[in-house]
This record gives sequence, C-alpha cells and structure tokens, in this order.
Amino acid sequence: MIRNYFLVTAILAYTLPSCVSNRKFNSMKQQDAARYDSLYSTYQKGQNDLQSCRDALTGVQGQRQSLQNQVDELNRQLPAIKENNTQLLKQLETMSVISSSQAESIRKSLENIGAKDVYIQDLQAALARRDSLNMALVLNLKGVLGNLNDEDVNIKVEKGVIYIDISDKMLFNTGSYVVRERAKEVLGKVALVLKNQPDIEFLVEGHTDNVPYAQGVLQDNWDLSVKRATSVVRILQNQYQIPPTRMSAAGRGEYINVAPNDTPEGRALNRRTRVVILPQLDQFFKLLERKNG
Repeated sequence: MIRNYFLVTAILAYTLPSCVSNRKFNSMKQQDAARYDSLYSTYQKGQNDLQSCRDALTGVQGQRQSLQNQVDELNRQLPAIKENNTQLLKQLETMSVISSSQAESIRKSLENIGAKDVYIQDLQAALARRDSLNMALVLNLKGVLGNLNDEDVNIKVEKGVIYIDISDKMLFNTGSYVVRERAKEVLGKVALVLKNQPDIEFLVEGHTDNVPYAQGVLQDNWDLSVKRATSVVRILQNQYQIPPTRMSAAGRGEYINVAPNDTPEGRALNRRTRVVILPQLDQFFKLLERKNG
C-alpha cells in the first residue's frame, strides 16, 4: 500500500507541471495570435493609406506635366508666329497698304500678345504651386489623422479647395454643441498642421440633417449648426492658439447635404463639421494688378 502511494505521488508530481505548462503555452499562443492580428490589421491600413496618397500624388504630377507640355509647345510655336507677323508687316508696308503709324500700332499689339503669353505662364505657375501646396497639406493631414476611421474624418480636394469633414458622432453628443473630449485630440492634430501654414485661412462650417430640432436657446437646426461651428473655432483659438484672424465660423444647417436625408445612414453623413481651407486668392490678385498696371 505504501509503495502504491509513493508511486501515485510520483506520477502526479511529474504530470501536474506539464499540464500547467501546456495551459500557459496555449494562453501565450492565443495572446500572440491576437497581437499579430492587430499589428497586421494596422499594417494593412497603413499600406492602404500610403497607396491612396501615392495615387493622389501621381494624379497631380500628371496634371502638372500636361500643363507643362502645353506651355512648352506654345513656347516652341511663339518664335515662328512672331517671325510670320514681322514678315507680314514688312510686306504690308512695302505694298503701301498701311501707313508706318498703323504698322507700328500693329507691332505693339503683337508685342502685347507676347506679354499676355508670359502672363498666362505666370498664372499656370501659380496654379501649379497651389496644387503642390495643397497636396503637401493633404499628405500632412492624412499623416497625423491616419489612424482614424474614414467614416469619422474624411479629407478631399475639389477645385483647389481642401475639405476636412469630421462626423457629428465624433465631435458632439446628440443635440449638443459641447465638443467631446476625444474630439479635442482630433482637433489638436488638425491644428498642428494648420499652425505650420501661417498664411492659410480657413472656414469652420456646421452641418445638420433635416430632422427638426429646437431646445433651450436653439430655435432650429440652423442655430445648432452655428453653435457647433463656433464651439470648434473657440477650441482652436483657446486651446491650440490659432489666431482668430485666420478663422471664420458659419452654420449651414440642413441646406447643403452630401447624402439623401431619407435613411439613417444618409442623415449621419449630413451631420458633420467641415473645415474648409480657403485658396490663397491674393496671389492671383497680385498677378491681375501687375497686368493692369
């Protein structure tokens, strides 16, 4: 009996550590698998964002190259056109069809055509520079906001204007114009990029769906959208030190929607705050002043 007791004890002493080790091993294996899945998902999203940026950059470069090709072709044609015009003037003078003063007037008009060609090239250069600055700004914004869901933050460029749409569910509670704490971190990231571009001015717009809303001092959706826009502007000014002279706040209410309001999904898309980075029109005004001068 004693011998059997020691035998059982020895077997238990041998097998129990093995069972514990297997459990630990399986637990560690599951944890490693979960970490791997998480890292792989983050990696895949990063790759997708990188490819999206590369595609956008390729498109801008293609447009810029196309414009440059057109300018080069016009420059190649310009000497021949000028030479033809000069020969035509000489022929007209020889034939006494026009007077010397008339020929001089035509010559000055032809010189003005050349000046206009330079002016057009300046405009094209300004447009190319604007597109380059916009692309750099978009890449910076996507870099700092890259870990956010596209449903929460969407960045796009249309006709030279950059739009940053931030969803209602991220910024505010239902019917509220008090910015949520988590949203302040997002606004801080946007502010970091904007502060590095001190010449840029922007507009903050509030947008709602078409569901009627009135509570307290708020009369309707338009009131709510204005309050939300000014709440965001105050945070950018007071917490992130963006000069108020660079910002404007506006409420659009339910009147500029991006989706139909007849579904919950559409109404969710329409409830948003939009940061509109305005084009630097002063560059073009200076070119116009130089031309008129």
